[in-house]
Amino acid sequence: MWNSSSRTVKKIYLFRHGMTELNKRHAYCGSSDVSLCKEGIDSLMEKKKNCPYPFICDCRILTSGMKRTFQTLEILYPDQKKRAGISEDFREIDFGSFEGFSYEQLKDRPDYQKWIDGDNEANVCPNGESGVQMKKRVMDAFRKIAIDDYSYAIFTHGGPIACIMECLFPLEGKNRWEWQSDFGEGYILQLKNNKWSYKKMP
Repeated sequence: MWNSSSRTVKKIYLFRHGMTELNKRHAYCGSSDVSLCKEGIDSLMEKKKNCPYPFICDCRILTSGMKRTFQTLEILYPDQKKRAGISEDFREIDFGSFEGFSYEQLKDRPDYQKWIDGDNEANVCPNGESGVQMKKRVMDAFRKIAIDDYSYAIFTHGGPIACIMECLFPLEGKNRWEWQSDFGEGYILQLKNNKWSYKKMP
């Protein structure tokens, strides 16, 4: 399923976007097209200054099409932003009616209680989607780029990154939350001899 058709080594860089104001106040932020907050921008600039981000000039570059992912690319790799394409399949889960609200704001709402009760990976957010639905679209998109001959740098979100890592490395026994990356961080995936390996980034 994950074979590369002709090249010996293929890399896929998974970047999580920087912090937004909704992230900062622990609100659900999926389909909301919000910009990075000042703290998020400053943090990315500091990481860029002190951490060795990888060379991506030989990669195809994708963002999820959301402002926060493009801004992250623009800050970390300003000379590469004109090459970026968009794949909306790498967007975060759509939290529907819960978008922009925190747990404290939602905890007494019956629709929220129904969503978090039981298997909230399978439960669909009102007017949104479920974790299962998000994982399917992300992994369908990932499989398409995994089998071609190009390396990729993907500027995306915490949920999609964690889904990819959970699916590629099931023997590590980590759930999606344990694969979550910090803002401006992520993973470098390498496919060699038909086997995926990874390391954290930066």
